[in-house]
Amino acid sequence: MIHLDDIDFIGSGLKRPECVLAHSSGLLIVPDWTGAGGVSLVAPHGGSIRHLATDRREDDPLRPNGIALEGGGSVLLAHLGDEAGGLFRLHPDGTTDTVLDEVDGAKLPPCNFVISDGGSGLFLTVSTRRVPRALGYRRDVDDGFIVHIPYRGAARIAADGLGYTNECMLHPSGRWLYVNETFVRRLSRFKVTGRGKLGKRETVCEFGAGIFPDGLAFDVEGNAWVTSIVSNCVVRIQEDGQQTIWLQDVDPDHLAWVEEAYQASDMGRPHLDGVKSQRLRNISNLAFGGADLKTAYLGCLLGDSIASFTMPVAGHPLPHWTADITPLLQAKDLVR
Repeated sequence: MIHLDDIDFIGSGLKRPECVLAHSSGLLIVPDWTGAGGVSLVAPHGGSIRHLATDRREDDPLRPNGIALEGGGSVLLAHLGDEAGGLFRLHPDGTTDTVLDEVDGAKLPPCNFVISDGGSGLFLTVSTRRVPRALGYRRDVDDGFIVHIPYRGAARIAADGLGYTNECMLHPSGRWLYVNETFVRRLSRFKVTGRGKLGKRETVCEFGAGIFPDGLAFDVEGNAWVTSIVSNCVVRIQEDGQQTIWLQDVDPDHLAWVEEAYQASDMGRPHLDGVKSQRLRNISNLAFGGADLKTAYLGCLLGDSIASFTMPVAGHPLPHWTADITPLLQAKDLVR
């Protein structure tokens, strides 16, 4: 288990860095809710600059939650608006375009996370259809879904009926799509049957009191690493579903208050926005990075920097790990 004193922090002045992307260059990319929205670029030495949308108004901003890096330096943004969602592309020059804002003839609700499907397109998660989305913080709500967006052809709902769909990730084998269902406290998986088609949902494991699974990453051995909001936990899940808590930073009385509200189906924004802890600020995501892919970087909901620590095993590299992002670096003149 990692001791809190072993945690370092990188970057400063970040605004809601919920998701972290790590690149082989050492660059970290995180969402940024400043102004019209975009991302912040954090250099290995800790310096950061904002890369915001230049063609959006501050009264109609993008609110990126999950993000994905593309070759050429564009960044995909899963838009978590108050009522509206969608997937947008932020180009190196700061302009944006809409990738998807409706599916099956209906406007997308606030969107959570986006990843590559490994070649034919993208997966995009929607946590809940309820407005406001805090109404989805319930054990009995299962209206979340996953959209597949092919590079050619029409987008469609690939999986439905999920309990607050959060981050999803392809298993290193490429045969399974894993997904966290935050408020039914479950890690599920779907067999990938080809070109974004998903099989029947299977339960990998369920989580007990105080664990609300949000972020998801895989190591090279096939273990899943899950971050829990509120309880500031990092949990390792072996392929047989066995769980080990690797890191935790939480005030027991505060967590008991949240748990009571959750059990009473009365959980709301105050339970997520007022987390009490020593060092971590409501961690929501984990990315493997560093030269040997053994550094964990933790996205968070309430902090303005990125926590990091050394992992016992290297992470499985994501498709963007060695992507050519020269246009992004040149456009922002980032000193590395």
